[in-house]
Amino acid sequence: MPLAVVVLVAACTTRGATSSAGQFVEIEQVAVSTSAAPGPDASTGVFTSSCGRNDERHLNADNPVISPNVRNGAHHTHEYVGNLTTDAFSTPESLAAGGSTCAGGDLSAYFWPVLRLTDGEGHDAHAEGGGVHGNTGEVLPPESVVLTFTGNPVSKVVPMPRFLRTITGNPSAATSDGLNANAKWGCSGFPDRFTMKYPKCPAGASVTRTFDFPNCWDGRNVDSYSHRDHVVPAAANGACPAMTFPVPRLRMVVSYAVPAGRPFAVDSFPDEHRDPMTDHAMFVNVFPDDVMAGLAACVNEGRACG
Repeated sequence: MPLAVVVLVAACTTRGATSSAGQFVEIEQVAVSTSAAPGPDASTGVFTSSCGRNDERHLNADNPVISPNVRNGAHHTHEYVGNLTTDAFSTPESLAAGGSTCAGGDLSAYFWPVLRLTDGEGHDAHAEGGGVHGNTGEVLPPESVVLTFTGNPVSKVVPMPRFLRTITGNPSAATSDGLNANAKWGCSGFPDRFTMKYPKCPAGASVTRTFDFPNCWDGRNVDSYSHRDHVVPAAANGACPAMTFPVPRLRMVVSYAVPAGRPFAVDSFPDEHRDPMTDHAMFVNVFPDDVMAGLAACVNEGRACG
């Protein structure tokens, strides 16, 4: 095999610069998902936190939830809304003192891996989190970011404790047989059609990423060794496991205007080769206690607030 071909194959294998055709699906081929119908004791309100779309371009390769105190510990680049100070060295005290892109006193940190157009060179082509870790391409800013907190279909919710840390999805899903995977790719105009593959959207439709966070809290801890055991997903009918308490469920919907015909991929660990299954997001609750209490009351009373 010619040397140039060997080098090219090795680069694609080890750096994961592009996505394979098998990682894409036509959105029309994706089944419509269903959700549990609300029961008589359901909490049916919706609280919306308005946090913008990261016009400030707050980006870094840190992860204060999984890799605290480790600069570039994520090995891929995260996009942030909410708390303006979020980085590897964030503490409850620093977050509580930080500014925010959110309205209404919400100082929480919301973050997820960036999406890139892979047919060009990014600003971090030779930096950690970017090209050094195989995440090549131009970062595509979100078109919109919508953050909503909803209730529980079978019961009322209790307020989240301040500084609760949660994760949805698994950045290592591709190399762990889909363990804890919760990627939900889709297209605008096709509600409730979610796929773990990259979606092929019709002309004029945006690519969407929906992040549904776990919402059954153990009642004691704001974090755990696995970063998952203290707050777990509800059952399919919405009920929380024994010895856990329902808290407001965070849903983040991030939309992108992907230019027609341009290839794209999500940032990932090098070994995950930018598999769409690895999509994930993090949340650190820094709502003031009184605002969080009002949020829980809003969803328990079936109101629309925010």
